[in-house]
Amino acid sequence: MVKNQFKTTPNKESEIAEVKNSTSEKRPSGETIFKKFIHLIKGEKTKNIVGLFLLIFSVFITVSFISYFFTWKIDQDKLGDSWYNILFNTNIITENWMGKMGALLSHQFIFSGFGISSFIIAFVLFIVGIKLFFKTEVISTRKLFFHSLFFIVWFSVCLSFVLNKIPILGGAFGYQSNIWLSSVIGNIGVGLILLFSIISYLIVNYNFSFASISKKNNQSVDDITQNNKETIYPEKIYQKSEENSFTENRIIHKVENEMNLENDNSNTVVESTIEDKQSEVILDLSVTEKIEENKETIDEDITFVVEKTEVKEEILSESEINQKVADFGEYDPTLDLSSYQLPPLELLKDFGNSQKTVTSEELEANKNRILETLQNYSIKINSIKATIGPTVTLYEIVPEAGVRISKIKNLEDDIALSLAALGIRIIAPIPGKGTIGIEVPNQNPEIVSMRTVIASDKFQNAKMELPIVMGKTITNETFVFDLTKMPHLLMAGATGQGKSVGLNAVLTSLLYKKHPSQLKFVLVDPKKVELTLYNKIERHFLAKLPDTEDAIITDNQKVINTLNSLCIEMEQRYELLKDAMVRNIVEYNSKFVERKLNPNDGHKFLPYIVLVIDEFADLIMTAGKEVETPIARLAQLARAIGIHLIIATQRPSANIITGIIKANFPGRIAFRVTSGIDSRTILDSSGADQLIGKGDMLISQGNTLVRVQCAFVDTPEVEQICEFIGNQRGYPEVFTLPECVGESSTGGSGTFDDDDKDALFDEAARIIVSSQQGSASLLQRKLKIGYNRAGRLIDQMEQAKIIGPFEGSKARQVNITDMANLEQFLSEMKNNK
Repeated sequence: MVKNQFKTTPNKESEIAEVKNSTSEKRPSGETIFKKFIHLIKGEKTKNIVGLFLLIFSVFITVSFISYFFTWKIDQDKLGDSWYNILFNTNIITENWMGKMGALLSHQFIFSGFGISSFIIAFVLFIVGIKLFFKTEVISTRKLFFHSLFFIVWFSVCLSFVLNKIPILGGAFGYQSNIWLSSVIGNIGVGLILLFSIISYLIVNYNFSFASISKKNNQSVDDITQNNKETIYPEKIYQKSEENSFTENRIIHKVENEMNLENDNSNTVVESTIEDKQSEVILDLSVTEKIEENKETIDEDITFVVEKTEVKEEILSESEINQKVADFGEYDPTLDLSSYQLPPLELLKDFGNSQKTVTSEELEANKNRILETLQNYSIKINSIKATIGPTVTLYEIVPEAGVRISKIKNLEDDIALSLAALGIRIIAPIPGKGTIGIEVPNQNPEIVSMRTVIASDKFQNAKMELPIVMGKTITNETFVFDLTKMPHLLMAGATGQGKSVGLNAVLTSLLYKKHPSQLKFVLVDPKKVELTLYNKIERHFLAKLPDTEDAIITDNQKVINTLNSLCIEMEQRYELLKDAMVRNIVEYNSKFVERKLNPNDGHKFLPYIVLVIDEFADLIMTAGKEVETPIARLAQLARAIGIHLIIATQRPSANIITGIIKANFPGRIAFRVTSGIDSRTILDSSGADQLIGKGDMLISQGNTLVRVQCAFVDTPEVEQICEFIGNQRGYPEVFTLPECVGESSTGGSGTFDDDDKDALFDEAARIIVSSQQGSASLLQRKLKIGYNRAGRLIDQMEQAKIIGPFEGSKARQVNITDMANLEQFLSEMKNNK
């Protein structure tokens, strides 16, 4: 390339002079000087110096050009003299940021040259500087000069043609060229010449053709199915595509071979340019509806696709659902209530055809406003697709290359203002997709009924231990999850945003799926009004402390005892799992059902226990650590033995949901909250403050957030379900939790009334001393007694100072170390009688 720039023809006069002076051997010839000059230019040091100079100079003129557009009117009158006089006259002062030199260069390139196109010159110098200094081939130098020269000329003439009232944009070259061309071929002819030149440029360099554009537009039409219940734009005829997606790969190979022969050495230069462009692939879940009428879009290249996904879930009939009841009774746990029937679907309200729809006008208006807002901030997109959900429509946009995602994310408030919507949520990007989602609330949201989601095939045939159906996602899919996989759930939301309805949806899901022998609830309701409806199923599904009247716990002191009792239940279950040599409740119950575990050894079928606390903030304020500590223990350890926690609060502040609680509750549900701080407290991210309320929620299962419209279950529906269950035959006694044995109020005097002494006292004392374990569960297994009697024996031995006081989760200390001392102690007790 350097050689081509310095090609010269031999000067005849110099040749004659060399012939005349051939006798002087010391005088170098012109050819020798030329070769030395070429060698000097090819030197690495020279290339580095020139490259560095070009880099600095390109930055210099770029800043000068930018400054010129702010100061050119002030400096215009000062630049009429010669360069020499301007540079060396100290009385002349310019306003350009780069001084007189910057003002002169800017005036020469922009005003007297090519206008804004002069920035391309600075870009070319910068690229060449990079190539020389960093030895990096960003782009072929020949191509760089060719493309740059074309765009410098084209933009200069084009800007002068389009914005002829602002001559500085196109410079003197563009202005004068436009005047001359207009006089020759007219203004319309100038426009046609500009259009012809740019299309020719695209054809030569990128193999541009209108046939490929037409093919792409024809293949971008999505499938239209006849199962769509909500027809958008019915006056138009839809076209059905045979394929849901397409991929167009176009590869252009261009190889140029240049051969230069010099000194019998052949050098071959091969340039290969490969362009690989993959067209956009739009995948629809089931039904895609595309608007075929007037596309009054802001950009003709933007494709707009509207889809309303109707998930083809099988809705089971009442007879098919009731058939599952026949399955109960095959296993031992259900034999006690073999006639128990699951609640029928008729107890839930059927909304019928009262569902509200999203109109085509609303979709079109929202789409245009989004595009207008984005283009106001110079953000261009390739396509937009609308997915209609029950309460929110998701607009998926594909931005053009080079658009920063953060730039779109920062327009949340601007888009909300243009749409006049309650709250806009931007997902940038959508996980697993190369798109950006803009969630816009529907003007007329649908009501997701509990009956619809309960009757769905996804819930009825769920292979889960504790399936819970919460509602429908933005794509109209029924959202079902397994509580045992969560394994604990934290719910939060402001007052009136659907939190209590969400709790009822959780409980209703489990009541429609599980037998009373498989599941027990421990309900804590500090407000005393939210969960009272479930008192009617006390002998079926509820668990409580012994000698407690109400199964619904409302007193804070009883809550503490209940939590500690659950900790004891957890320890007892782990003892059973250890004896059975299994790791979790599923393996244990499987062994028990297969009769591999002997009930005479204390083994029994273990139902799942779900602890539900409706207002956790009130407990923390009144009890504090007494509540937080056992909850933390249960959250850490109780998963394997089938105890799961659901905690709800309307105050998701940091002092209520502490770090210990958050660390052990990976599953979280957030209804609408009042601030972004509360959203980050519950979800570790923003978003819950932008929900629209009325059951709109975000569910977090680790790192992903899913937006779900909670299924609506009204109080009369819950009441009818509880009455249906309560009217059936229940267990003779309520499922009792272990008695929470605290420190004895008597302090243990060493003596007690012999009439109160249990008949098994001596035998129980021998078991405790021989095993050196002060455990009530040990007495249960060895003496085959209930927990209440074992607890009383433990209290009596504490009063007799055979064992030490209660120490929380630790085993009691045994004060007597051997059987001889115990027998002597028992004989002394009889003698002192």
